[in-house]
Amino acid sequence: MVTYDELTSGSATVAVVGLGYVGLPLAVALSGSFKVVGFDISPRRIEQLNQGRDDTGEVDAARLAAANVEYTCDPARLRDCKLIIVAVPTPIDSHRSPDLRPIRSASTTVGENLSPGSVVVYESTVYPGLTEEVCVPILSERSGLTCGKDFFVGYSPERINPGDKVHTLETIVKVVAGQDAPTTDLLCAVYGAVVTAGVHRASSIKVAEAAKVIENTQRDLNIALMNELALICGKLDIDTIEVLEAAGSKWNFLGFRPGLVGGHCIGVDPYYLTFLAEGLGLHPQVIQAGRRINDSMGKHVAECCIKRLIAAKRPVSGAKVGILGLTFKENVPDLRNTKVVDVISELREYGVEVLVHDPMAAPEEAREEYGLELSPLEALTGLEALIVAVGHRQYAGLTPENVLPRFANPSTGLVMDIRGALDKARYTAAGLSYWRL
Repeated sequence: MVTYDELTSGSATVAVVGLGYVGLPLAVALSGSFKVVGFDISPRRIEQLNQGRDDTGEVDAARLAAANVEYTCDPARLRDCKLIIVAVPTPIDSHRSPDLRPIRSASTTVGENLSPGSVVVYESTVYPGLTEEVCVPILSERSGLTCGKDFFVGYSPERINPGDKVHTLETIVKVVAGQDAPTTDLLCAVYGAVVTAGVHRASSIKVAEAAKVIENTQRDLNIALMNELALICGKLDIDTIEVLEAAGSKWNFLGFRPGLVGGHCIGVDPYYLTFLAEGLGLHPQVIQAGRRINDSMGKHVAECCIKRLIAAKRPVSGAKVGILGLTFKENVPDLRNTKVVDVISELREYGVEVLVHDPMAAPEEAREEYGLELSPLEALTGLEALIVAVGHRQYAGLTPENVLPRFANPSTGLVMDIRGALDKARYTAAGLSYWRL
């Protein structure tokens, strides 16, 4: 097995496979202590990085320029690498089952270029057992090498929070596990060189895999509880945020808020856990209930919009509704699994004309992924309702004064603030109808 001294001396190279939100910050961080090759299957992505641009916004231009990383889409470069870290997406398919194509494909590429003595560590979110039961056989078959003898595997789940400049790779404790003690020792040393918060040694790869999926499943369930509370408060005609602020005065109350739950972690990881559980003959009720609630919130927001327009005697079919924000969370350009599209789709079912603006999203990606044409902000006029779906920093300056002129009839203008980012008192004082979850 490759040694830590070989890696620190530069006689052995580290490779990071997949240069997205997770892989790029990792490659850049590792390059301060090791010789690093960054591999991605997208020539466009490699070209951007070689030009010093990161469209994900996770690594700033100065840090990217200072990093000593060789970016390539040539898989043959992996043959010279002794520690290979796989950080590719693990999405779900249209049936909400794990889509293992990216991780299978990455394992195939790595296996075909695997040299004896190498260590392969996965960071992709998976269900417990997947690394050893799915990835290792692919690596062995494609390389002709024996796991545990000719090469070794480990798992260290990513914990990146896109757009978060406080909780970064370096400041979040890294969970690390290898197939045996020497592999775990090596990985702890490597990650420990860049993660100042330290590492947590898991007793097995399965434990580390399970820890990752339960992290986001717990958050999913807590948000589902808040969303269900929002539904109840709506029926009682009381303000959910006011309820949460009151409850939050107790020291041990957890500060979760209702909202749309999308993205490639919280909205996806629970399905990996339920997929495994059902294969074991278990039918997890709490996890699935939370998913049903969170997946229904886009429809709920759209229905609340329609009901309020009808109550105000405003037109529905042919009405123009503006939506601010399309990405899955604030201040990131990532459109993967955004639940804003559920709101859009439901509104269109009622014959509503939906205009979407997002300063962070790439127009071509919105077009390719969802068939949506993004609109300039100045085009959002003659509206019946304005839905603030994502609280990007660019929307922080919104005021009733600059919102009012956007409505066809300002006296009946409806502002829907999904995340409660706006000042409710100011908007209601301006005569606008204001709603939030």
